Amino acid sequence: MKAMVLHHINDFSLETVPEPVLESGEVLVAVKAVGICGSDIPRVYDTGTYSYPLIPGHEFSGVVTRIGEGADETWQKRRVGVFPLIPCKNCLPCARRQYEMCRNYSYLGSRRDGGFAEYVAVPQENLIELPDKVSYEEAAMLEPMAVAVHAMKRGNPSVTDTVAVCGLGTIGLLLCMFLKEAGVKRVLAIGNNSRQRQFARQFGIPEDAYCDSHAEKAEEWLLEKTGGLGADIFFECVGKKETVAQAVDGTAPGGRICLVGNPASDMGLEKAVYWKILRNQLTLTGTWNSSFTGEAADDWHYALERLAAGRIAPEKIITHKFSLEEISKGFHIMRDKREEYGKIIAFMS
Repeated sequence: MKAMVLHHINDFSLETVPEPVLESGEVLVAVKAVGICGSDIPRVYDTGTYSYPLIPGHEFSGVVTRIGEGADETWQKRRVGVFPLIPCKNCLPCARRQYEMCRNYSYLGSRRDGGFAEYVAVPQENLIELPDKVSYEEAAMLEPMAVAVHAMKRGNPSVTDTVAVCGLGTIGLLLCMFLKEAGVKRVLAIGNNSRQRQFARQFGIPEDAYCDSHAEKAEEWLLEKTGGLGADIFFECVGKKETVAQAVDGTAPGGRICLVGNPASDMGLEKAVYWKILRNQLTLTGTWNSSFTGEAADDWHYALERLAAGRIAPEKIITHKFSLEEISKGFHIMRDKREEYGKIIAFMS
């Protein structure tokens, strides 16, 4: 089969490799669509991964083409999305069914081979069946959608809260989408380019509720929009100490900050920032990955239900589509940042 194989940092190419060998309880998924995650860029070009060679890609969908020993035969030919985190099922979080916090997890696309390939071996328990009306491209966005849903639930906004979202990459934009779908009346979005402004408008963010942080100081803009109080809830979706400080400055006394963005580097708090957290009695909450238990209440089913009902339209942020043979172009776009982009998807012919 064809696959994009990472042999070492910055050594990433299309190759012909053997199809995966199925372990007990696994199925073979023929990949139909796979998205490039922002975390894939440092994995390929900067920080590397856990072991080599590796096929990256954890945002994908497809159809089951083969059933391994011990797996349910009824999955054959079903259209599926895939939860990429493979929990150990032995640690305390797993005993509580909080699999996203598993202490000893594996992960498709970072710790074992993932979706930038024609086929992937997937544990049956990580599958979610797709309704016919949901496209493979939409389903490839289920993973970042579920991450956004998980963050929203961790922040726990009411419809009357003033909510700020800083950082309008894929997760931040999808978070805006779900906040508006959930009925939150006032969402203030902080981005940094015209494309993000356009996407925010498409998800129901008014023009006067968008701040371009390259054109004006975000913390001053936010305080102006909130009468000097700040937001009730601030979602920090960047992962830099500067934007964490902005969150502290821009959150109302007694408010909540939800830390969403993966850290870009070591994080440190200046003394003045720490004092503001104490004196304003702010609550800082972390969020990681998404819940997937196979039940209707988990983050994946929450997103899929709304997707199938047409209540959300994540495909609006897809800007580039490439074949697997050309997907390196998408990686270069995201690495070099020479043009504005939203979500970049690879499709299989």
